[in-house]
Amino acid sequence: MHRYRSHNCGELNKKATGSTVKISGWLHKKRDHGNLLFLDIRDNYGITQCVIDQSNKLFKQLEKTSLETVLLIEGDVVERSKDTINKDLPTGEIEIHITKYENLGECSGLPMPVFSDQEYAEEIRLKYRYIDLRRKKIHENILLRSKIISFIRENLKSMGFNEFQTPILTSSSPEGARDFLVPSRLNPGKFYALPQAPQQFKQLIMVAGFDKYFQIAPCFRDEDARADRSPGEFYQLDLEMSFVTQDDIFKVIEKLFFNLFQKFGQNKQVLPNFTKISYEDSMINYGTDKPDLRNPLIIKDITKVMELDDVKFEIFKKLVSKGSIVRVIKTPKTINKPRSFFDNIDKWAKEQGASGLAYFSFEKSNNKIIGKGTIGKLFGDKSMEQICKIVNAEDGDSLFLACGKKKEVETILSLARNKIGEELNLIDDNKFQFCWVVDYPLFEIEEKTKKIVFSHNPFSMPQGNLEELDFSKPLDIKAFQYDLVCNGVELSSGAIRNHKPDLMYKLFKIAGYSKEDVDNKFSGMINAFKHGAPPHGGIAPGIDRIVMLLANEKNIREVIMFPLNQNAQDLMMNAPNEIDSELLKDLGLKVSDKKN
Repeated sequence: MHRYRSHNCGELNKKATGSTVKISGWLHKKRDHGNLLFLDIRDNYGITQCVIDQSNKLFKQLEKTSLETVLLIEGDVVERSKDTINKDLPTGEIEIHITKYENLGECSGLPMPVFSDQEYAEEIRLKYRYIDLRRKKIHENILLRSKIISFIRENLKSMGFNEFQTPILTSSSPEGARDFLVPSRLNPGKFYALPQAPQQFKQLIMVAGFDKYFQIAPCFRDEDARADRSPGEFYQLDLEMSFVTQDDIFKVIEKLFFNLFQKFGQNKQVLPNFTKISYEDSMINYGTDKPDLRNPLIIKDITKVMELDDVKFEIFKKLVSKGSIVRVIKTPKTINKPRSFFDNIDKWAKEQGASGLAYFSFEKSNNKIIGKGTIGKLFGDKSMEQICKIVNAEDGDSLFLACGKKKEVETILSLARNKIGEELNLIDDNKFQFCWVVDYPLFEIEEKTKKIVFSHNPFSMPQGNLEELDFSKPLDIKAFQYDLVCNGVELSSGAIRNHKPDLMYKLFKIAGYSKEDVDNKFSGMINAFKHGAPPHGGIAPGIDRIVMLLANEKNIREVIMFPLNQNAQDLMMNAPNEIDSELLKDLGLKVSDKKN
């Protein structure tokens, strides 16, 4: 018999009755009935109940053994009586009568219990992450992550993709976030950068003629933490293809994700149609480029209505005359909601930093729709008719209004759309609804500097006839850039790449890069493109976000084995930490300004 186990803790059943077995695992739970001691032993595969009689000389030793101690149990498999069967466990029909045991690893005390649904502070959970990972929910999340990655690999290989690995130590590149830098001992004063993404390398793989590439790639970005973004590092499914159009990439991803979410989606409905929405329409209708299409509420623009003479809403009219916009959300059949419902939404909006949300309801009177309430009365027949037409208002509907600068209105109504959808129970939690957001502008104006910058990926191919592009109007240029969104979560960004050196120089010049800048910062790629580059494109879905959705978690740290905290610290390994002065000396570095 094996030194540690003949079976794992999840596989014994009544067919094993009468046999002598060994299992090893953690002491999960202990129940002392006086003359009998029941021990639940847990490993990665499940739980098996073991029992020992007080007449056994081992009884008192096991009675004193602390929870989460690692035990080797040897004994005889006995079928349970019908009234003691545990139908919730695969091993629930049997138990092991203990004849021998060995303490393999003593647990001297727990900072947090494993067998508990109680929530614990993030600081405790991350400091003792190895214990946190024993807890059923998060343990299953990590196993799910492994299964998802394996499924992705198998499916992409079946579609002709090859898995390659790209370098971790590379050069710094302006890809939108701050780099993590690594000093070079052999090249004093110079630094490597950890890759924000394998962007340039995967394009070079296409130039090398490999056609279909993928990688479960680690990416490193010095960014702040969010619920859906881990600071420091994350993993993405990096994918690139040659001789493809945007639609070719969509076909691959739609097939992969439909199958993936069907398999691991916990019986939730997966809608097969991946809706395509232009970036412009998405911002108008949803206020965001990552819309949750499960929510039926749509944002509409009524700015022009405010210019009509019969509108007496002077505050909004004045703001519109100065360049503000007015957009609204219609909520169906809410006229009979209590006043508190509307006031609470208005109060909530102010808590988000907005000036609030005005509101009124639609009521049918003398065969026409009128506005009910103080604000509703500020719209005359003509303006009310226009509003009803724009929002498709019916008797009993209500309207929330926001006025301000375009970006401010988009932000608050995007949040309000989600908030109201939740309050009215309009969002179906039992389905996954995907969409593509397409036709992103290639350039945008940076708010702080007012400079023209790349809006998305700097290596994207512009749309249209390249010979007829008007470079004097860069903000009008759209790109073959696209995002994959599911249930309001951005899962991926991608693009058809710009593989033409001359065009790259022109576009980077618009963003403030000289030819020398491009040659220095992107030397590998720009040189490669001069030696025969195929048309190519790709995408990079975030592994962590995929698992978060499929595990039905709200925080991405629940699906990452060893995440950093909000301050990008590893409390378990005490990282980042101070470096020995001798090592700094070897690297030619000196810490000059420490932050407390």
